[in-house]
Amino acid sequence: MQFVAFDVSYLEKLKSGDAATEEHFVSYFSELIRLKLRSRLNSREAVEDVRQEVFVRVLAQLRGPKGPREPERLGAYVNAVCNHVLLEHYRSRSKRETGLEDTAETTFVDRKPDALGLLESKDTRRIVRQILGEMPERDRSLLRSVLLEDRDKDEVCAELGVTREYLRVLVHRAKQSFKTFYVNKLRDQRPY
Repeated sequence: MQFVAFDVSYLEKLKSGDAATEEHFVSYFSELIRLKLRSRLNSREAVEDVRQEVFVRVLAQLRGPKGPREPERLGAYVNAVCNHVLLEHYRSRSKRETGLEDTAETTFVDRKPDALGLLESKDTRRIVRQILGEMPERDRSLLRSVLLEDRDKDEVCAELGVTREYLRVLVHRAKQSFKTFYVNKLRDQRPY
C-alpha cells in the first residue's frame, strides 16, 4: 500500500463532491479501515457496516461546517470517526444481546395476569431486590435513580459531579454489573 499525503486541493475536491477524488478517498481508506476492523469485529458484514457508516459520516462532515480543515489531519480524522462508529457498534450489539434494545413493533397482549404470571412476577421482584442489595452502593443508587425512580439526569449528574456523557457510561456499567449478578443468581437457582 502506498501512503498518500493529502493537500488543500484534495480536501477541496472532496468537499465539492468530485467523483474521482471521492472514489480515491474511499478506496484508499477502505483498505486501512478493513485492516483495523478485521481484528475487532467477528463478521464481514459487521466490518462492511461499520466501514460504510464511517464514510457516510466523514463525507457528510467534510461538507459541513465542522469538518476537518487541515488536509494533513485527514487520516487522523477518519481514524477518529472509525473509532467512534466502532464504539457505537459495540454498544448497539451489547443492547441487542442483553435485550435492552427498544423494539418498534407493537404487540397486543392480554394484560390480566394469570396465576403463574403473578408468581413469576413476585419471584422476579424478589430476585431484583436481592441483586440490588448485593450490588455496590454506587451502582445500586445509579440504577434506582436513573431507571427505577426516573429522576432528572442533570440532577443525578450534579449529585455525582459528572457530565451527561460520563453518566451514560456509569449507567451502562451498572446495567452490566446487574446483568452479571442476575445471570449468576438464575444459574444458582437452576434445579440441576
